[in-house]
This record gives sequence, C-alpha cells and structure tokens, in this order.
Amino acid sequence: MQKLLLAVDAISTFIGKTAAWAVVALTALISWEVFSRYALNNPHAWVLDAQIMLYGTLFMLAGAYTLAKGGHVRGDVLYGFFSPRGQAGVDLVLYIVFFLPGVLAMAWAGWTYAQESLAIREQTFSATPLPLYPFKFVIPVAAAALLLQGLAEIARCVICLKTGAWPPRGDDVQEVDVDKLKEMVHVQDADIAALDRELAAKQGST
Repeated sequence: MQKLLLAVDAISTFIGKTAAWAVVALTALISWEVFSRYALNNPHAWVLDAQIMLYGTLFMLAGAYTLAKGGHVRGDVLYGFFSPRGQAGVDLVLYIVFFLPGVLAMAWAGWTYAQESLAIREQTFSATPLPLYPFKFVIPVAAAALLLQGLAEIARCVICLKTGAWPPRGDDVQEVDVDKLKEMVHVQDADIAALDRELAAKQGST
C-alpha cells in the first residue's frame, strides 16, 4: 500500500512540476508583449486571453501536487493539538463530506463543459480569437488528478487511524526554515546573542 501511495504522490508531483513550466511561458509572453506594445507600438489582442489560460492551467493542475505536499490552506487553530488519530478522523470526515462530492462534481461538470466547447469549436471573444476548448479540457484532467490524490489521502487517514501514525510521504524540495538555515551556515543562537550585545555596546558608546 505504501508503494502505491508514493506512486500517486509521484504522479501528482510530476503533473505539478510539468504545469509549473507555464510560469516560464507566462513570463516570456508578458515580457514580449510589454516590449511589443511599448517599444514597437504593436500590441496583440490575443495575449490577454493566452495569459489567463496559462495561469488557469497552472492553477488547476497544481492542485493535486499541493494536496500531496499538504500545502492547501488549513484552519488548524485546534487541529495541531490533536493526536495523529484525531487529525486523521477529522480529515477523513472532511474528505468524505466535502472533498469527494466537490471534486466529483468538478470532474463531471468539467467534462461536460469541455465536450460542449469542443462541439462548437468555442473561441475567445477578442479581435484575434483563440481556441478555448483545449483549455476547457484542463478542468476534468485537473479534477481527475485531484481525485486520485484525494483517494490516496483518504487511504492515509485510514492507515493512521489503524496505526496511530501518519504514513510517510515522498521527498520533495522544501522551503529552508530558519533553523535549517542556521545549521547550514553553522550559526548558533548564542553567537547571534553575542553579536547583538556587541552591536548594542557599540551603539551605546557612540
């Protein structure tokens, strides 16, 4: 089971990191449009629509990756004080009551929207229209990835309820916190306190 859960994490990570390249494309597109608009006096009507679709693709496809890394917003004023079993129980109820119905509705509605958009070859409303139906298909794809990761999280909750401990997750790049940063540069709290006293003494003498 653990190998399966880590495989789902790896799929979500791959999708999220692949979608992250949209940031590069978005940055290049905006930079080129700014140059074209102000330096060449040649704006393009379709660029705004392309920017919105790129950002939307990034936002939606990153959902499963964020869930896999526990990065979604959580109201944990009391949650952090619960035992692992208590946390798993709360998570399991919320996944079943709210997450699954919402994601299933997103997948169903997204697939319907995408099919309808493809049937009429939907385009954006601008002087230079872009095809909109490829972007609509991102919705059910993102919902499917989110659903797969959600099922993995539900399995983790069940395992934690049985064992009393959360199963491990796959490793990934993490933000360096202050303690890790101190370890990297070999700085101790005592050294920082001594430096603060030295600076305060110098300021007092002046």
